[in-house]
Amino acid sequence: MTMGNDMSSLFPDVINCMQISVLEIKKMVYLYLINYSRTKPDLAVMAIPTFLKDVDDPNPLIRALAIRTMGYINVEKIVDALVDPLRSCLRDRDPYVRKTSAIAVAKLYMHDHVLVENEGFVDLLRDMLADSNPTVVANAVAALTEISERSNSISLKLNTIVAGRLATALNECTEWGQTYILEALMSYVPQEIADAELLAERIAPRLQHANSSVVLTAVKLIMYLMNYMTKEEDIANLCRKLSPPLVTLLSNGHEVQYVALRNILLVIQKRPEVLKNDIKVFFCKYNDPIYVKLAKLEIIFRLASDSNVDQVLSELKEYASEVDVDFVRKSVRSIGRLAVKIESAADRCIAALLELIQTKVNYVVQEAIVVIKDIFRKYPNQYEKIISTLCENLDNLDEPEAKAAMIWIIGQYADRIENSDELLDDFLFTFLEEPVEVQLSLLTATVKLFLKRPTAGQELIPKVLKWATEDVDNPDLRDRGYIYWRLLSTDPATAKTVVLSDKPRISTESDNMEPALLEELLLHISSLSSIYHKSPQTFIPNSKTRHLTHSPVLSRRYLGQQQQPHLLDSDIDNLASGSLGIKSNPYNVDVVNIGENYVGDLLLDL
Repeated sequence: MTMGNDMSSLFPDVINCMQISVLEIKKMVYLYLINYSRTKPDLAVMAIPTFLKDVDDPNPLIRALAIRTMGYINVEKIVDALVDPLRSCLRDRDPYVRKTSAIAVAKLYMHDHVLVENEGFVDLLRDMLADSNPTVVANAVAALTEISERSNSISLKLNTIVAGRLATALNECTEWGQTYILEALMSYVPQEIADAELLAERIAPRLQHANSSVVLTAVKLIMYLMNYMTKEEDIANLCRKLSPPLVTLLSNGHEVQYVALRNILLVIQKRPEVLKNDIKVFFCKYNDPIYVKLAKLEIIFRLASDSNVDQVLSELKEYASEVDVDFVRKSVRSIGRLAVKIESAADRCIAALLELIQTKVNYVVQEAIVVIKDIFRKYPNQYEKIISTLCENLDNLDEPEAKAAMIWIIGQYADRIENSDELLDDFLFTFLEEPVEVQLSLLTATVKLFLKRPTAGQELIPKVLKWATEDVDNPDLRDRGYIYWRLLSTDPATAKTVVLSDKPRISTESDNMEPALLEELLLHISSLSSIYHKSPQTFIPNSKTRHLTHSPVLSRRYLGQQQQPHLLDSDIDNLASGSLGIKSNPYNVDVVNIGENYVGDLLLDL
């Protein structure tokens, strides 16, 4: 069977072997049943009597094995037969049987969620959170988390007492048990600042764990709890504690490094102070794979400041001489972004870009021209002296973005470039064959030339407007051509005011992630969402939306500081999907149908 051969014909004979009480044989028989019960459900039913017998076996390993196997088999009669033994095993005297049964409930929920809810298994799992054995607690938490993720009507909520118990259980759990518990603690909503601070302090030792999953999940939980704190001193202290474990993750293999880097990029966008003094650890090594280098490059740019810009610029210049084309392009672009971000470093960045242009390496020159256009936008009338150097490299331009950037520069400074009309005329030879991006730049640049130097542009403007309005299919280009034509023909003075108006200065803030998306992704650290930098709803159907839950502390600090609430329309739809109803229980782990009343309260607070 392991080799891929079809052994299903022996099904009746293998079932007879279930009577043998040797544990190793039972394991193999149960493995066989799991594998072939889907294709032979009628024969699988023959195993029910033996399952029920094994559930009452004196050996806890056999009891657990029987429950685990029945949980794997999605056959209606076996699922029905599992209910009573599973309820009994959830209260078994042996912790190994209890922890196995907890996971079996989650598997049973996947087969028949109505049965699990009707039989009260969710309440039994909730009660297991008070179990004396930490492994049982971890598995109960894992099962409840899985059920709440899959259910539209059930969500896991923890009160302060249960959150404290789970934090205590962390010390004795396995590493994966710790991950489950830390993940579940994301369901805890502090109602007091002191509660958030205390839990964060209790979680902080997990940051020193050897398992990278535990570390990242602890980082996620602490980042979450910071939203419910107000003392800047406490937040700064926690930020300092986050730095060493994140740096340590970079000593792992390349795959783990990449996961860590993608998560770090999210963390520093929200809390840039976390790694502000550790920029050197993100400098690229010669043997880093390209995906790690590109991830590090983005973080280096984000952490760059007045105090370390010389180090960063020197490093980026080194990267620009590498052999990997994509990495070199990103490095050159980062130099330009650095000039836009840090005004005091603009002169040094321009000098570095000019050095790179002198290398005459085609793709380096083109990337440099693209970012120099952005620098001109940021600092108008400061660096025009380098235009002559740029014009020497026109023959090297063959990429649309670089061409469009150079054409923009020629049009913007048409009155300072003596032969600007000749340069534009050269580009216009291939106007109809160029991509739309280049055509739009040529159209605007020609209009600018005509407005600044009417004599030089009077021959070019008619043919460009004719091409744009009659010979092209792109509606954006055609519409822009008509607008320019009508402006020039009816009111040239207004045309000059519109086309030559001062451009708003650009900044690197446009590189920042949408605040609402960033807040959501920070709640998904250590998951695929944090690697893709996409909301899980975009690639996992029916996944639940996460958002910061309303709390008196959150409303004072987080919601009060925002210009507008970071609540997605989809969140409101999800909140309004049911009626408010809370089941009380001794441990206050609430099974909630969130509904319209809550939405009204939430919007009122917002």
